[in-house]
Amino acid sequence: MTLPQLGDWKTEEQLRAIQDAQLPTTLRWAAASPFYRSRLGDATPRDRADLAKLPLTTKQDLRDQYPFGLLAVDRAELATYHESSGTAGQPTPSYYTAEDWVDLAERYARKWIGIGASDTFLVRTPYALMITGHLAHAAARLHGATVVPGDNRSLAMPYSRVVRVLHDLEVTLTWSMPTETLLWAAAARAAGHRPGKDFPALRALFVGGEPLSDARRARITEIWGVPVIEEYGSTETGSLAGECPGGRMHLWSDRAVFEVLDPDTGRTSATGTGQLVVTPLFRQAMPLLRYNLEDNVEVSDAECECGWALPTVRVLGRSAFGYPVAGTKVTQNRVEELVFGLPIEHEVLFWRGRADPDVLRLQIEVPDEHRTAACAALSEAVRSAYDIPVDVAGVPVGTLVPGSVLTGVHDVVKPRGLFGADEDWDKALLYY
Repeated sequence: MTLPQLGDWKTEEQLRAIQDAQLPTTLRWAAASPFYRSRLGDATPRDRADLAKLPLTTKQDLRDQYPFGLLAVDRAELATYHESSGTAGQPTPSYYTAEDWVDLAERYARKWIGIGASDTFLVRTPYALMITGHLAHAAARLHGATVVPGDNRSLAMPYSRVVRVLHDLEVTLTWSMPTETLLWAAAARAAGHRPGKDFPALRALFVGGEPLSDARRARITEIWGVPVIEEYGSTETGSLAGECPGGRMHLWSDRAVFEVLDPDTGRTSATGTGQLVVTPLFRQAMPLLRYNLEDNVEVSDAECECGWALPTVRVLGRSAFGYPVAGTKVTQNRVEELVFGLPIEHEVLFWRGRADPDVLRLQIEVPDEHRTAACAALSEAVRSAYDIPVDVAGVPVGTLVPGSVLTGVHDVVKPRGLFGADEDWDKALLYY
């Protein structure tokens, strides 16, 4: 299977030709799975027009077909099995062949700051059943990098150890959720390091998995002194979009067909605002036809300065969702912009808020010497942005993120049965 590479096309017409050339094979693969075989009957679709007539595939379809109702190859051909995190309900199954993994790894590695053999790459997202850690691991190995499999759901990898590894191994690239990078900064300071000074090998922070406001991205860059590069994808599909050198997110339309669904009318289009629908083109183990990710996005075909003939996407997610306060909708994205709009000298890394019916209550973790100024500045910023009552409380450092989280070393042991007289035998048979 020959996969298209960036630069294989120069125009939207050439990009569309790449899609049209692969679609018959993709549709044939799909017809081999029990789910699509039942849905399609004898009428196997052959082209883009046929694809457009098919009903959307939903997350509930994936749940209903658990575990292997969407399997389109022999079980012996599978390389890995995964499940989504289940944050929005019952987890969805997902599986890939070894050839599917080449496509997955290549898409993830499409970073404008490339991954190379000289890199030491810290993977700080979950492994287990989710795809995210395995995906970055595979992409880094594909390009010869040294992988540090840090995980972020393991007691064996506390933040004190993350900081030690970042520093002592001279890590050059990392993959994590954006919040992780702020936790590392706090843990680094607790260990006596300066995030922007004492990690000179670091080249970039790759992030994904949660909404990221422009202000928080800028603050992370300011703290660490390196670019923050975002990407977008899912366990069911792998990477779907990544940033160009101009900082805009582009959909990988040479590897998938994308549509935007208007949930009110049920109509789809190539661009606009709505829910993202995707048909991966090089997915054989578990083909997905018109899969509705249910993510709110804004897709545009406007020309980008980078020259990539790929549509751009803004992932709206929770940025468009809000809570009412005094008759005004308050969103996390906007509040985050205001919090990280505070001067860096105030040293605010962590915050939380509660939208009560009549007042927005915010807490920010801030050193004593900056507390009054930071609270006053944030209160004024919120009133200016929303014109609503606001109660900003500055809390001591260590309130929202305890110091023990940043500096602790967990006692991870293997199960034991026999202990010495001076040992704690209550740890018998425990893994933690």
